[in-house]
Amino acid sequence: MKVAVIGGGPGGLYAAALLKRLDPDREITLWERNAPDDTFGFGVVLSDETLGGIEHADPEVYEALQRDFVRWDDIDIVQRGVTHRSTGHGFAALGRRRLLEILHARCRSLGVDIRFRTEAPSPDRLSASYDLVIAADGVRSTVRETYPQEFRPQVSEHRCRYIWLAADFAFDAFRFEIAETGHGPMQLHGYPYAADASTVIVEMREEVWKAAGFDEITPHESIEACAKIFADALRGRPLRSHRSAWTTFRTVVNDRWSHGNVVLLGDAAHTAHFSIGSGTKLAVEDALALAACLSEQPTLEAALTAYEEERKPVVASTQRAARASLEWFENLPLYLGQPPRQFAFNLLTRSRRVTHDNLRLRDAHFTEAVEREFGCPSGTPPMFMPFRLRGLTLRNRVVVSPMDMYSAVDGVPGDFHLVHLGARALGGAGLVMTEMVCVSDQGRITPGCTGLYTGRQAEAWRRVTDFVHTQAPGTAIGVQLGHSGRKGSTKLMWEGIDEPLPRGNWPLVAASPLPYKPGSQTPRQLSRAQLTDIREQFTAAAWRAARAGFDLLELHCAHGYLLSGFLSPLTNRRTDAYGGSPERRLRFPLEVFDAVRAVWPAERPMTVRISATDWAEGGTTAEDAVEIARAFAAHGVDAIDVSTGQVVAEERPEFGRSYQTPFADRIRNSAGVPVIAVGAISSWDDVNSLILAGRTDLCALGRPHLYDPHWTLHAAAEQGYEGPGVHWPAPYRAGGRRPQTGRTDAPKPRLTLGS
Repeated sequence: MKVAVIGGGPGGLYAAALLKRLDPDREITLWERNAPDDTFGFGVVLSDETLGGIEHADPEVYEALQRDFVRWDDIDIVQRGVTHRSTGHGFAALGRRRLLEILHARCRSLGVDIRFRTEAPSPDRLSASYDLVIAADGVRSTVRETYPQEFRPQVSEHRCRYIWLAADFAFDAFRFEIAETGHGPMQLHGYPYAADASTVIVEMREEVWKAAGFDEITPHESIEACAKIFADALRGRPLRSHRSAWTTFRTVVNDRWSHGNVVLLGDAAHTAHFSIGSGTKLAVEDALALAACLSEQPTLEAALTAYEEERKPVVASTQRAARASLEWFENLPLYLGQPPRQFAFNLLTRSRRVTHDNLRLRDAHFTEAVEREFGCPSGTPPMFMPFRLRGLTLRNRVVVSPMDMYSAVDGVPGDFHLVHLGARALGGAGLVMTEMVCVSDQGRITPGCTGLYTGRQAEAWRRVTDFVHTQAPGTAIGVQLGHSGRKGSTKLMWEGIDEPLPRGNWPLVAASPLPYKPGSQTPRQLSRAQLTDIREQFTAAAWRAARAGFDLLELHCAHGYLLSGFLSPLTNRRTDAYGGSPERRLRFPLEVFDAVRAVWPAERPMTVRISATDWAEGGTTAEDAVEIARAFAAHGVDAIDVSTGQVVAEERPEFGRSYQTPFADRIRNSAGVPVIAVGAISSWDDVNSLILAGRTDLCALGRPHLYDPHWTLHAAAEQGYEGPGVHWPAPYRAGGRRPQTGRTDAPKPRLTLGS
């Protein structure tokens, strides 16, 4: 096999070395446009996981790296003159130039032909002359740009400027320092990479960078200014650069990673923000996987397919973590008012990869100090702290999220609802929410939706609330009121979600006469008189909800249902007083809120669920959501339940663990209103992490409660908690200890070669 490698960074070099070591008969040529010692970074951080893969695949490279690594365990977070140190993190770093020297030497010893200061031939020419072309040519990949229709790249630039520098001394920890200047906050990321040298990255929002005048001074003047701003961190020492320049980070995602015999690797295929230190790690792991797949698969085509299938999910997970970290630093001003120790915890858990439980294993002393500052009694996880909403005190921070069951007859909740909601109330959550309860028969989503538009329905709901209050004392039960709008008159979810009924349809109404998707029924635009009628339907339902014994009422203004349809510019095309500007689009939802608040008992709280983004161009944005939350807060809402999407059928959500929580975080810390976070929060560790970091006040979980009705009780048992934040029903106390399980073996190393 003849292999061409374009790009002499760590990924390209390591791929060349591995492929040559696996089969010495391979003819491997690598092109690098720069000189051997020409590198634009300073230090490289590698994880123990990556090093383990290198050790098994090539002990010689591993031993060479080991001799030069600088290792440390601590992270320092410096904010407003206060330093908090967290330990137990386990970093290993070395100079990027030294890493390249080791890989150069390994490639030469194996017989790889490296051509420095040489532009690679065109990708078309290489693919015609070689069996395999590895494009490791970086974030601005020529190969990727040559085949845009095949790789389908998406490149996003972000809001911060940064510059990559170095200092001639070694930090004794990974250091994050915040400087609050007259122009805005700036941050330093620093870590040692040799006994006498450290990487220093200075980063700030674009508007801060311009306000400070960095766009008008020379690179040398920039470096001197950064050294002065962070003089304490640098101990008064200067900074140096190697052709360093201010830049913005570019996130690269590709739909496909291979085209014919050409394959992308490292930054050419994907990038992950430097704040989680994964660029070199990902490139090296790409090389390991590609080499393994080429050895395991019978054909090149099968190998490249296997490589992409193996690496894409791993990279996507890392990119989600990197995006969360990047956005945390972009939104740094939101957190500067936090107590320094909570700020430090928030920073450490920003990517959602380090969690409360994980951090407690690494550094129990630091984590317990954060908990004490938060107000947790000894042995009380954050999720079991009480929370007060108006006259209602929830005994813990767990909410059973509203989940449509589509199991009612004529809007009446039956035995299924009693068992469904009753079981989850017995399961220990602080608040159990009903599904969306419709305010009229024509406001239903499906024929199976529950309602509160008749006295019979209210009586049936009273049966449920009585059970909860009697059999699960201390658990609150809330009702979510809504109207389907243009998303009504559809089949039950399992018969065809959002598909129109084949018969028995009812007319639909909405803010504007726009069908939800092709084939959907077109709604009528609501007149002024109809708006009044619907507002009265909401108030009548709220009055019945109060009589039925609900403790909390939530107004459903999300997911493209009627009130949500007024809020989004994609679904509200009105030209009257209820459409156009954000203030006008808010008018009807606020009118309904005010009317419901007027009949809802004053001591009982009201929340509002919103879609904080439409996940579609031209729709509601995170910034819009903050203003929507502020408007409801001004009208007396007690908390905002922050969901996203389902407003338009053409949405493109960015799914992932806890993927909606950043929107709740932004609203809480921008608008100053309590929030309920939702969206793929699946573990009690996530709940503890989000609450302790100050990103949310309550966490709503849906699917986990479908999987395990007693999710909260089990979370308490698994954490050894037996305090007042959870109540085991007497008949269930014997189940308060986690059952034993069998052992599981760790996965084997990805690629093991003989020495």
